Amino acid sequence: MSVNSAAKIKNKVIAVVGPTASGKTAFAIELAQKNGGEIISADSRLVYKGLDIGTAKPTLEERGNIPHYMIDIVEPEVEYSAGVYVDEAKKCIYDIISRGKTPIMVGGTGLYFRILLESYNLPQVPPNYELRAELQKLNSEELHSILRELDEDAAGKIYANDKKKLIRHIEIIKSTGKKISDSRGVAESEFDVEWLGCNYPRDILYDRINKRVDLMIEAGLIEETKKLLKKHGRINNLLYTIGYQEIISYLDGNLTLQEALDLLKQNTRRYAKRQLTWFRKNENIKWNYYPERLT
Repeated sequence: MSVNSAAKIKNKVIAVVGPTASGKTAFAIELAQKNGGEIISADSRLVYKGLDIGTAKPTLEERGNIPHYMIDIVEPEVEYSAGVYVDEAKKCIYDIISRGKTPIMVGGTGLYFRILLESYNLPQVPPNYELRAELQKLNSEELHSILRELDEDAAGKIYANDKKKLIRHIEIIKSTGKKISDSRGVAESEFDVEWLGCNYPRDILYDRINKRVDLMIEAGLIEETKKLLKKHGRINNLLYTIGYQEIISYLDGNLTLQEALDLLKQNTRRYAKRQLTWFRKNENIKWNYYPERLT
């Protein structure tokens, strides 16, 4: 049976989700090794070339000879949208299936999973470049305030410094006249998805996050940030990405190194909390899959 002709029997996809530093990457790699799988990254920052240490991008050695997709595919200047991601990731899924392998999606960007595997439809709103230019003049706090007035629920789900998402949400609301939740439709998923969630008790997870930040510094995060700034300049995907924005504040002299590290740990912990809030809305996720528990 061809992969496209199965109307009743859906192709299986395994989704490994969880907050940052929960061990989901290691778990997914081991799962792929044991089950003949190939991995599709579902992380909005791993698509960017050169953003390695600050995004905890798995090294070639860590990938364990398992093919990985949707990593290092565009330069950091590119504003890579969720819609483009879904189109490309779906091609990867069917390519893996066509070769008799199991697609394993792993990452922490909940929107990617929701649109691709839960079949939430993105609003088809073309870019309004005039509006974007006006909104770009505002700082993150001002944008967050505008979005909060338009759609308080949507504003509560976006990191306060993520100008890209703030502007896009404002753009969608002003174009459709609807709140974000009302602009998204939902249909039946075209895949048979097995949802696996990786997590740890909060104190352990936060300790893992803190230690990861320390390891990032040891691995050369400051040097990587300098290199990226020299090559690409002060682009949004550096200024508003956790890991780089804090180090840039240190390099600018606005924070001491210790203050930057403390802020990075705090921002990462907050991000992990938001990820968990997002994923826990999916009742199909089987939680507490740890790398050491895989048999």
